[in-house]
Amino acid sequence: MSAILNGIVCHGGLIPYAGTFLTFSDYARNAVRMAALMKLGVVFVYTHDSIGLGEDGPTHQPIEHLASLRAIPGMDLWRPCDAVETATAWGVALENRDGPRCLVFTRQAVVHEERDAAQIAAIKRGGYVLIDSKGVPDAIVIATGSEVGIAAEAVRALAAKGKNVRLVSMPSTTTYDRQDAAYRDSVLPPAVTRRVAVEAGVPLTWWHYVGLRGEIVGIDHFGASAPAKDLFKAYGFTADHVVQAVEKVLSR
Repeated sequence: MSAILNGIVCHGGLIPYAGTFLTFSDYARNAVRMAALMKLGVVFVYTHDSIGLGEDGPTHQPIEHLASLRAIPGMDLWRPCDAVETATAWGVALENRDGPRCLVFTRQAVVHEERDAAQIAAIKRGGYVLIDSKGVPDAIVIATGSEVGIAAEAVRALAAKGKNVRLVSMPSTTTYDRQDAAYRDSVLPPAVTRRVAVEAGVPLTWWHYVGLRGEIVGIDHFGASAPAKDLFKAYGFTADHVVQAVEKVLSR
């Protein structure tokens, strides 16, 4: 299927897309890599993007796949947190035809996040401030996809405790990394070294953003067969666990 998409782009006249479970991107690896190597404007749509898949078990639950796809040169990966970020991701995929895009979606329900016009415009830059602190933040939480809602709940709980914590939604690390230094520094100020990243995948790529003083709420082992809500609780993808991770970095 993925190789056929490549052929359609080479033929011309259409913008092809196709979808499957994220874990099955393994089966399509060669075609996906060739799309990036050949700079083909294919849109790969991947769903069921984490342990939130649930009862199908660890064979169908992606763990290392987000990091693996991000590592392909010339591949842009978007993992939106709600319908607004999804619309932006689709727009970017359709407007930019200089290479492939992976649009990665969750299975479980997500919460709509409130934004102003400036925040909506900033989504296309790959990472932006979703909830800001009062003044210079004491810490920054970075999240993607379905974990943004969990992180937002945690940041609001910390604000109620008097903590100044900024939440950054980063639906596309690859796009964010291409922004100019001034923009990147406005989102993740270099002086704020206390950072926590939250994503239901391997922590591998997130040390680049949180640094040695940071914490990552991720998963570095395979999942299990159980309802999504039970797995998220068992593996620490809860607002309470994010709060604990922020309090840990603040104590350093």
